[in-house]
Amino acid sequence: MSLPRLWLVVPAAGQGKRMGADRPKQYLVLHGRPVLAHTLARLHHAYPQASLSLCLDETDAWFDPAWVPFADWRRVAGGEERVDSVTRALDDLAGIAAADDLVLVHDVARPCVHPEDLRRLLDILWNERAGALLAAPVADTMKRADGAGRVANTESRVGLWHALTPQGFRYGMLCEALAAARRADIAITDEASAIEALGLAPRLVAARRDNLKITHPEDLQLAALILDAQARERDSVIED
Repeated sequence: MSLPRLWLVVPAAGQGKRMGADRPKQYLVLHGRPVLAHTLARLHHAYPQASLSLCLDETDAWFDPAWVPFADWRRVAGGEERVDSVTRALDDLAGIAAADDLVLVHDVARPCVHPEDLRRLLDILWNERAGALLAAPVADTMKRADGAGRVANTESRVGLWHALTPQGFRYGMLCEALAAARRADIAITDEASAIEALGLAPRLVAARRDNLKITHPEDLQLAALILDAQARERDSVIED
């Protein structure tokens, strides 16, 4: 009996309009390379054996295949929303991926995800039938707005977590969850929410808080600082 395969799905078809840049945010330059190249390099460092499905806009004129370090990868036409891109990637794997294979979905705009977190997530996933996701406990006081720019009330942060990526699930289960959510017209903001709608409880895997998602202009500079700090941390470990 063959072991389950590992598939990576990276939605990268967004336009990143909140950045106000001249190109999609995944192609903004970070330490001399596009964000997308950094993200794929991080994933490959932790999962060199994986197969990659990269979801790109069909009219994407920025992409360069030289940025993909994976030996086994495929380009998939991205959709209008993130969930549409993920669904297309899963459909593209029909007849290729087995129901028990693992699928990890990672935001292209998270180039700072730490390799140790990636490896720990995968180790946990092999034994988690409901899947798992990287996450961080909420540390700030949470306010709910009243719709007019004022505080309606303060929410308890007890038990609240920030959902990060990657998020990983069995191929068959994730396909079933996303299809069920579409039929029920349930808004899906991440893969875990689709699994939750099936009545299942994915595992929260505590991760580093520097797994930043580049969304706003100031995030690009912050990501550069994080990469520098991680490089110094790595060099310090090597010297020791």
